[in-house]
Amino acid sequence: MSTKAPLQNRVTPTGDIIATSARGLYMGNRGGRIHDPETRTLTNRRWASQRWICCVTDFKGRSREIMGDGYTELFFLDEPTALAAGHRPCFECRRDDAKAFAQAFPWSRLAQGTSSTATLDKVLHGDRLDGRHQRHFQARLADLPDGAFVAIGDAPYALLDRRLIAWTVDGYRSAAPNTSEGEITVLTPKCICEALANGYRPHWHPSAEAALG
Repeated sequence: MSTKAPLQNRVTPTGDIIATSARGLYMGNRGGRIHDPETRTLTNRRWASQRWICCVTDFKGRSREIMGDGYTELFFLDEPTALAAGHRPCFECRRDDAKAFAQAFPWSRLAQGTSSTATLDKVLHGDRLDGRHQRHFQARLADLPDGAFVAIGDAPYALLDRRLIAWTVDGYRSAAPNTSEGEITVLTPKCICEALANGYRPHWHPSAEAALG
């Protein structure tokens, strides 16, 4: 077993980047390098461009040195986690998912006649951030799609089969009762919630179904 301290490269549903030895199903990046390759630690930057993507961890046998000279590799428990943090499917390694996401994306949010990935990323960037912090909005739980994340206190919960399941770095835990009749804080960007409502189906960690009991 390795005794090295884990790198700060795991993304939570709140968009924070933490250090943990727990493993995730997906990787991605935020448009470039946001770490110091000499120390393999993050700089004060948290993104390099508006192109935040979510990728598979194994693609065409490619191998990378994590936090080397290239872009900063980030990791996610699963796709709903990545979506909550504002990442979208990659058009290179996840082309079918990326096309399905683009088809479900609320293009009405864009100027008439525009349909490029760059314009999609611009809308998404506006929905994911409020300054340097994650942008939230309020909604009734009944109006949210499966795959959306909400905050109860400081804890993130994901909506699956109309029930809330607790997120941890290792996986999902037991479901919480849906007792809220009023509005709740939503972590997943609004345009991604719309894509989920329009039929995009994200890939869940295996613990999600088990958490439903």
